[in-house]
Amino acid sequence: AGGDEYERRYSGAFPPQLRARLRDAARGMFVFGYDSYMQHAFPRDELDPLHCRGRGPDRHDPSNLNINDVLGNYSLTLIDALDTLAVMGNSSEFQKAVKLVIDTVSFDKDSTVQVFEATIRVLGSLLSAHIIITDTKQPFGDMTIKDYDNELLHMAHDLAVRLLPAFENTKTGIPYPRVNLKKGVPPDSNNETCTAGAGSLLVEFGILSRLLGDSTFEWVARRAVKALWSLRSNNTGLLGNVVNIQTGHWVGKQSGLGAGSDSFYEYLLKSYILFGEKEDLEMFNDAYQNIQNHLRRGREACNEGEGDPPLYVNVNMFTGQLMNTWIDSLQAFFPGLQVLIGDVEDAICLHAFYYAIWKRYGALPERYNWQLQAPDVPFYPLRPELVESTYLLYQATKNPFYLHVGMDILQSLEKYTKAKCGYATLHHVVEKTKEDRMESFFLSETCKYLYLLFDEENPVHKSGNKYMFTTEGHIVSVDERFRNSLWQDILPGEENSAEKNKPNELKSVNFSSNCNRVPDERRYLLPLKSNYMRQIDRMVGLI
Repeated sequence: AGGDEYERRYSGAFPPQLRARLRDAARGMFVFGYDSYMQHAFPRDELDPLHCRGRGPDRHDPSNLNINDVLGNYSLTLIDALDTLAVMGNSSEFQKAVKLVIDTVSFDKDSTVQVFEATIRVLGSLLSAHIIITDTKQPFGDMTIKDYDNELLHMAHDLAVRLLPAFENTKTGIPYPRVNLKKGVPPDSNNETCTAGAGSLLVEFGILSRLLGDSTFEWVARRAVKALWSLRSNNTGLLGNVVNIQTGHWVGKQSGLGAGSDSFYEYLLKSYILFGEKEDLEMFNDAYQNIQNHLRRGREACNEGEGDPPLYVNVNMFTGQLMNTWIDSLQAFFPGLQVLIGDVEDAICLHAFYYAIWKRYGALPERYNWQLQAPDVPFYPLRPELVESTYLLYQATKNPFYLHVGMDILQSLEKYTKAKCGYATLHHVVEKTKEDRMESFFLSETCKYLYLLFDEENPVHKSGNKYMFTTEGHIVSVDERFRNSLWQDILPGEENSAEKNKPNELKSVNFSSNCNRVPDERRYLLPLKSNYMRQIDRMVGLI
């Protein structure tokens, strides 16, 4: 039967033995990457998996931002991987790694790094590991550290203080993109920053503030979010992707869900989930509505009706006119965010589109031109966004389809990206040539989400604790102590008004009654009808 190759391939039960095998394969993937880093690269920031050596900042070429924004000469990959060790239940290695970080890592370095990257990869991981170590319940096994004296929290504090100069001397309150950890903002610093980079610091800075009882960090991060929010277009309500931090003028007028914008939206919602500040949810709901009104193309319903599959495009922030015909791989995070707000049906459709591109190439090109049905930017740096959405959709629907997707992704990674020591960036998704780089997020996110997808019994799912992932995949407990402000002076000019008393109780978003639920009878059918899957496969040139 014509329609049934999809059903044959994807529906029906997924054998528990296969699932256990894939869980072990995901763990093995992490272990090979992590052990290779420790053996060949530590204490340097990153592993070069083809040459089996370490790399740090490019001191010879300060303009090599691709490397220098991320590598700060602080054993980045080790720090970024800490909570993955805990989630996988490896207490001996977690304890060893934490001690190594405490004993060997210092942030007193002459490194100029991107504030955003240092925040999500380093600050977030230190906070996550600190929360895991100090959790009285210890759901992951014994992750306590003998004589632990909050060292990781002190290190996080030290790093954040070194990032604070980025928030000074800016007329808008939007931070400089880069800061030197020893000397502050470089004198020749760029006044332009991207929306995601400046507006996605609130989760980490807010946790730090609430753990320390010092409102400074949350205050500057929140001020930046509000400054960006106030610059949105009067006409469409959209934000651009690049802004001048002194004038508030939009230099990049593209509004989309990918690079430059992605995590800004993600953190509006996640800040609300964690801290319960009503204004964050209000901003998110507004933003989400404007995204639906101006960025979404294609038929109205995911699973019924005529027309193209839903797709979110890049438009001019002021007019809503289409700006180009590409989407980027970072946008694959969006279905996962839609799951968190309960828009599961729309998430299913968008995820299917990215999965079809993955099936075509065995990876996601950094940019894909949906009109030309070809990559515009052909590399794949082992990014996690599609796996993350796959994992969250599986948690929301329990549909075995997503276990098949995870198996596909795992097999492609093994087949095309495995190198002599670790896993390598694909230089070109069509030719499958490799580049000598294993980004730290491969261990902190890609491997973690794959492992959790196949590990039904994981404490993340079974311990009764509620967890949220940061934009770098670091795990944080959704905890009462983050829901109480320790201060009233959040922002100047907002005197304590009656509506400021915020709910301490998060109505757990995914239990909410307005959730766009997937009916039970579709639980073991395909999440997307096979005629629509075929339509998407055609759209990306698979058929």
